[in-house]
Amino acid sequence: MRDAAFREYFERHHDSMSRLAYLMTGEAEIADDLAADALTEVWRHWDRVTAADDPGAYGHGILMNLARNWVRRRSRERLLTLEPLRRALDPDVSAVLDVRGALRRLPHRRRACVVLRYSLDLSEKEVAQILGISVGAVKSATSRGARQLAELLGGSTVALARIDGWEAAR
Repeated sequence: MRDAAFREYFERHHDSMSRLAYLMTGEAEIADDLAADALTEVWRHWDRVTAADDPGAYGHGILMNLARNWVRRRSRERLLTLEPLRRALDPDVSAVLDVRGALRRLPHRRRACVVLRYSLDLSEKEVAQILGISVGAVKSATSRGARQLAELLGGSTVALARIDGWEAAR
């Protein structure tokens, strides 16, 4: 019974968890690893997950914590090595690259709120559950994050339209 229920959970949430991890980290390989790690934690704590009001939100919350820890670890590694990060860019459109770069510059909570609201199309209440914050905090962080993102992208309506196309980044 548990195996079948988890398999259903996995099939229902794996793609959104992987996409969310990608938008939070900007790294496709890391995103898949974080999604797998989050699903492993869901399995380990299955009783807690199924007892939650929204098991999907519980799993996304686990993923957000793992992504935040990965970003922090990566930042520390960059500071310690003081070497420029070498990374081959995917052959992407410039707009997608602009949005990716701008997202990386947002503080974690703002980035999380903007990504969850606009990329995964979650309600403010769902975002609040995932992040463990109030709906008011979600509204504030989303508003400030979207405004900051628009400013980073040039502040024009063209820049704002680019935000809508960021899902193509995955």
